[in-house]
Amino acid sequence: MKLSLIHHQPSWTLQSSHVDAALTRLGGQLGPVRFRLGRRTVDPFSVASWCGEPGTERIQPPLLRPLRGDFFCMPFGSSAEDWRSEAHPPHGECANGPWKATAPINRDGVTKLTASFRTKIRPGKLTKTIRLIDGHSVIYQTHTLQGYSGPMSLGHHPMLDFIRNGTGHISTSKFRFGQVFPLPFENPAKGGYQALKPAATFRRLDSVPALDGSLTDCSTYPVREGFTDFIYIHHFDRPDFAWTTVTFPEQGFLWFSLKDPRLLACTAFWHSHGGRHYAPWNGRHRGVLGIEDLTSYFCLGLADSARKNALNRRGIPTVLQLNPRKPLVIPYIMGVAAIPKGFDRVLSAHPAGSSLTFRSHSGKSTICQVDLSFLKPATITP
Repeated sequence: MKLSLIHHQPSWTLQSSHVDAALTRLGGQLGPVRFRLGRRTVDPFSVASWCGEPGTERIQPPLLRPLRGDFFCMPFGSSAEDWRSEAHPPHGECANGPWKATAPINRDGVTKLTASFRTKIRPGKLTKTIRLIDGHSVIYQTHTLQGYSGPMSLGHHPMLDFIRNGTGHISTSKFRFGQVFPLPFENPAKGGYQALKPAATFRRLDSVPALDGSLTDCSTYPVREGFTDFIYIHHFDRPDFAWTTVTFPEQGFLWFSLKDPRLLACTAFWHSHGGRHYAPWNGRHRGVLGIEDLTSYFCLGLADSARKNALNRRGIPTVLQLNPRKPLVIPYIMGVAAIPKGFDRVLSAHPAGSSLTFRSHSGKSTICQVDLSFLKPATITP
């Protein structure tokens, strides 16, 4: 299949009536993605500023070379120790190695691209399928895990650009527990700085404890320039779906992600706003928010996720148990919707047939075409 050079990375492309997307060969990173909303185009995802700079090919780990959009992590995060005999790189082999893909297929208004990756550290096959549906400003992804056995942490890693798109307001479906990363997230001696209080718990995104003793607002971004932080929420168990949204009033659209919380139990928010002054970040990775839907013990890797930890003692799952005889499919939806003037931040998301209605605190609403049956177990087949 032919590759195109997009932001200095060999990539496959696919498109529908409302979406143009690219997938990098290295790490299987989905981005950039451009959505058509009427006569205009919006691009919510970030691309690291160092892409294509001299020496980029030597950056470690390799996942940082193309850093953009969304990618799948298995295991999620990185650990200082191996899990039994498994020594995984940060975010796993699939985030750091070359994928293989077949040419996109378009049939009856549905465009599908399939890519695959065979892991060696824990042998098995990972298949990524990206679907675009004409008329939908939405990306439908599945990752199918075949041949694997034992515990695994995993998740998606979308990254949004708040410099190009302006201030955004973050909302989520109800969550029952929130916590700041339990250890120091950055080390000033190495050029890293954080603003939030390690291990502090919270019940609202707009009231999170900071190191200086204050409560800070994590429901609006970008804020706290010069710092990098990581917070984590666990959604209530739901029979349908859990959601996260970011409203960009200046650009007149909202971004959303939808998931099955039985598979991706939590959402982490990685605030990357100039808090890392070591290479390749060099203080310039600013206004990026990772909205990472996952099942993992924060970003501490497989060893910490698989053993007893502070979260699974609370009943919060930090791994999924894989069975080589039963392939596991992880469905995931991301999309955008135009918003009317005065639409501030999302209050609720209500499904109705083949659409989803987002209502704002200000009383405004918007409707997006989306196939929610994609998330239902009856449709989750390898």
